[in-house]
Amino acid sequence: MKILKIILVLTFFYCVNIFSQNLSTRYSQYGEMIVTHLHNASFPDTGRANGYTYDSTFYSAKDHYMDSTVAVFIPKGLKSGNSINLVVHFHGWFNNVDSTFAQYNLVKQFSESGKNALLVVPGGAMNVPDSYGGKLEETNGFKKFINELMDTLYARKAISNEKVGKIILSGHSGGYEVMAYILMRGGLTKYIKEVYIFDALYADKEKFIYWFDNYNGKLIDIYTRHGGTKRETTRLIADLQGWGIPFVSFNDENNVSPFDLANNRLIFIFTDLPHNYVIYKRNEFEKYLKASCLPNIK
Repeated sequence: MKILKIILVLTFFYCVNIFSQNLSTRYSQYGEMIVTHLHNASFPDTGRANGYTYDSTFYSAKDHYMDSTVAVFIPKGLKSGNSINLVVHFHGWFNNVDSTFAQYNLVKQFSESGKNALLVVPGGAMNVPDSYGGKLEETNGFKKFINELMDTLYARKAISNEKVGKIILSGHSGGYEVMAYILMRGGLTKYIKEVYIFDALYADKEKFIYWFDNYNGKLIDIYTRHGGTKRETTRLIADLQGWGIPFVSFNDENNVSPFDLANNRLIFIFTDLPHNYVIYKRNEFEKYLKASCLPNIK
C-alpha cells in the first residue's frame, strides 16, 4: 500500500499542474458543467471533525474534510423525459472533484458513450489517503444528497423535472467504501441498476454481492495485479463458485467484447494496466456505459 500511496501522491501533484481552465468552463465543447456546494454532500461531517491520522501523518479537518463541492456534467442533447438518469462517480485517495475530472478523462468518455444521463462527481475526503464517505455513508444519506441535488438543478432550470430514473454507481480505488454503504442503506437502492468497481474491491464485498443478488443488479469489477485488490477479488470469485452464483471472468481485459459487457450481470476483468490507468487508458468507463442499461441520447 505504501507504493500505491506514493504513486497517488505524485499523480495528484501532476494533475494540479495541468489545470489550465476553471472546471465550470473546461468542458464546454461537450456540454454544461455545473459546480455547486450541497449541505448533504459527504463533508463536512462529524466523523472527521477532529481530522484523521493515517500512516503516522495527520490530516486536519480544515484542510481535508470541509469541501462540499459537487460537479454535475450535462451532455449536449440531454432529454429529461419523465425522469433523469444519473451516473455517480466517486474518486479515491489523494484526489478531489477537479483533479478527478482532469486525470481520468471522465467527461470525454461520458460524452462518447452517448447516454442520456447526468454525470455527478461528489467531493470525498480531499487530497488525503482516506476511503471514508462522510454523510453519504449514513442511513438515507444518499437519498438526501440526491434529493438536494435534483432540487438545486431544477431551481437553476438545468433539468425540467426532479424525478430520479436509473442510477449507476462508479468508483475508483478508495471510492469503494461509500458505494458499499450507499447500496446497503443509502435509501435509493432500488434505483441503482449497475455498479462499476475500478480496481477498488478492498473490502465490503458482502455488501456488493447482497445488492447484486437481491436487486437484480449488474456489477463490473476490473482489478490489477499490484493495486491491492487482486486478493479480495479472487476470494470473491471462489465464494461465488462455492455458492453456485453465475458470473464471467476474463484474465485479459483485451478479450472483453461489447457483447460480453452488455449480456452478463456479474463480470470480473483482470487488466495489466497500473492502478491509476484502469478508468481511462483504454476508455473502460466509456465502454461500460455504452453497454449499460441507460438509454441513448440519439
